[in-house]
Amino acid sequence: MHEIVTLQFGQQSNYLGTHFWNTQESYFTYSPEPESPINHDILFRPGLAPDGSETFTPRTLIYDLKGALGSMRKVNALYEAKADTNVDLSTVWPSKPIIQRSQPIPQSDYQVHLDAGLEPPALSNLAVRYWSDYSRVFYHPKSLIQLSEFEVNDNLMPFEKWEVGIELFEKLEREIDLVDRDLRPFVEECDGLQGLQIITGVDDAWGGWASGWLERLRDEFGKASIWSWGLGDQGANMGVPREKQLQQIANSSRSLYALAEQSSVYAPVLNQPFKSPSYLMLDPTSSWHIGAMQTVALESMTISSRLRASDGRRGALQDIEETINSTGKRRIAKLELSIADPDILLEKPLGRVVQARSAAPLRRGSEEHKDQLADFDIDVFTKDYKISAAQPRKKEHVFGRVEVSRGEWMRDAGDLGRESHDRFGEGPTVQRYSAPLLFPLLNSFPKRLFAIGSGQATNIAVHAGLTTSTGVAEQVRGVEAIVRRMVSLDEREQLCNGLHEVAEEYDEGWESGGEDDDDD
Repeated sequence: MHEIVTLQFGQQSNYLGTHFWNTQESYFTYSPEPESPINHDILFRPGLAPDGSETFTPRTLIYDLKGALGSMRKVNALYEAKADTNVDLSTVWPSKPIIQRSQPIPQSDYQVHLDAGLEPPALSNLAVRYWSDYSRVFYHPKSLIQLSEFEVNDNLMPFEKWEVGIELFEKLEREIDLVDRDLRPFVEECDGLQGLQIITGVDDAWGGWASGWLERLRDEFGKASIWSWGLGDQGANMGVPREKQLQQIANSSRSLYALAEQSSVYAPVLNQPFKSPSYLMLDPTSSWHIGAMQTVALESMTISSRLRASDGRRGALQDIEETINSTGKRRIAKLELSIADPDILLEKPLGRVVQARSAAPLRRGSEEHKDQLADFDIDVFTKDYKISAAQPRKKEHVFGRVEVSRGEWMRDAGDLGRESHDRFGEGPTVQRYSAPLLFPLLNSFPKRLFAIGSGQATNIAVHAGLTTSTGVAEQVRGVEAIVRRMVSLDEREQLCNGLHEVAEEYDEGWESGGEDDDDD
């Protein structure tokens, strides 16, 4: 098990993906620096440029609408062949050609400075118009795929309804085999595929597009590890019209059912966290800001899958799956995280709970609380769809959790490398990894997104968790209750019954009305 191929669907996914790949690029080390603990071959592929020079580009497919790539060219400087000035064009076409060119989108100052080999200027919301404006990585030409059938921000043909996405996928599948044309060249380069990672919008047409892709991938790769990260407001943005909120909920519910059925792990990720601390200075109107926050969570949660095997801390995607989904049917997981200044964590005496301006308590600093699970500051799981008063909430039961710490969060617990244990002998199963690298705050990252320390930090400490619990069932039932009144009669039975079955998987083998519910 080795390489991971990433598929990115839609604008918000590509804002996140740009931060993600910038972060991966920052881990590269060059002689005489010590070797990076990250195995770059897992996410990057070697290649050759037209001039014969070696290249190293991400193993990724990036899909977006017409006009969404900004100034980024499909063929970049690495792969741009020099024009042959000796070719006589008249022998190719005897008539005088008429050339029509659309006005190119100008490069951002950030990109101009990078191309000139200069230190790029600080970015702002106004300076970031497209996700390509702050990209620091060259992509292979086959990685960039523009869907010309729809244009970004088009009011006449908006790419917003779930069924539009699935119809587009099915249309292109009839014309060309997307897996063969786009994905297979990347997969065939892998010595031993660890898995596929999908980052997609779910509350618009990209949810339907991703659902079509996932069904096709399952047919092609069988029981391969496929992780899906579903991004969107999912009806939680109060700043949009009510009609659009309801459409987002309907779209995300269809995505929830389809992606949870086909993915090995499906983690819904809100654009605006449901639970957020005061130190998170997120601009909810900026996709650049939102993508940065989401990247910290996603990149930290999966960093163990990219570590060198010799490090002893590596945890492959399948290792994480087995911890949070022991039955093979609880595929929806809750993503949470906390952020801290690493210097503040270092200053805390051993054996004491971390409690700082930007660090949530881990409740593991004393013998009395050694078996309690961590609390997190930021909950990006999903909107809190309220259950009716006739169904009062019960105490949440955790089935499995994987935690990743970057920084000295748990020195007193001896969490070095990997730790796994089954609490109280019967659950939940907890797997903990400690990553050797802090999360780097690059100059492509929003300045002071996290108000920690003196504001001059170049790295942050991250504690992230992925959890399966009965809380997932509550959220799914909340969605089901809403969409039951929204979708057509033809679709209602299949969708609502499907969501009901998903929720039941989190009740099986656990009677939530037991004695433990009375213990506070």
